[in-house]
Amino acid sequence: MFERYKINVTYRTRERQILNALLALVTGLLTLIYPNFLYLIAGGYLVALGLLFILFKIPSTLSAVPIVAGILIFIFPELIPITFAGFLGLFGLILLFAFQFSIIGILTLIIAILIISNPASVAYFIASFMLLYAISNLIKFYQDWQQNDNGSGGQPVSIQ
Repeated sequence: MFERYKINVTYRTRERQILNALLALVTGLLTLIYPNFLYLIAGGYLVALGLLFILFKIPSTLSAVPIVAGILIFIFPELIPITFAGFLGLFGLILLFAFQFSIIGILTLIIAILIISNPASVAYFIASFMLLYAISNLIKFYQDWQQNDNGSGGQPVSIQ
């Protein structure tokens, strides 16, 4: 009797991808629904993102950036445009160069520039970034899931 097993070594990456996408989706929806509470929503998102980075063992320097930006937003809510645009600029450069996710990286840099040039609409720009990032991550997760599922009918075995 022949049994087929599939070893999935990218389990943590897929888990991180879906958690990032869900966090961004919830944050984008909350920002659209409650734009007056932007400092709480954006600061909470950045701190939660930093904690997720720590949880998934991302380097500490990269994990500290969103946490520091979130704390700055909590302490100084009037700095939301500058702080979030700086975070998006850094995040866009990381996406553009390090992860080879160039389209989202370019769009992230454009949104950061738009936030700097029009700080009155910062809630809508942040919501658009969050929703764009969440949807692109969910699409990539679905594509990876479809590509890894070869129709064998068996459940993949994950080795951690």
